[in-house]
Amino acid sequence: MAQHDSYLSTHMLNTAEGRPAEGVGIELWRLEPEPVLLCRTVTTADGRNQAILLPEAALVPGLHELRFAVGAYFHGRGLTPAEGYLEVVPVRIRLGAGQGHYHVPLLCSPFSYTTYRGS
Repeated sequence: MAQHDSYLSTHMLNTAEGRPAEGVGIELWRLEPEPVLLCRTVTTADGRNQAILLPEAALVPGLHELRFAVGAYFHGRGLTPAEGYLEVVPVRIRLGAGQGHYHVPLLCSPFSYTTYRGS
């Protein structure tokens, strides 16, 4: 998949281990006017979204949310629920027509995360 086949892309890095996060479930929701699930995907070995999240032709401008299932990912890496902290990381973004490609990386450990608009 070429990066710009999708109007929106993401990847997740496991900052606790310094590696891409493979196998993280991701959901994309459009929140306005009513919440609608648009896509489910899983990250690949390089931590990137496996499926096209949002083709530009399908864009409805407005508030969207990416939901990363980080709890299941870290549990699968040997953390017990008592040791883990984050379960789902929601990232809300406002998408607009004509704003170019959106790339939303997530850098995450079991206890903290950061995100930004990438390129």
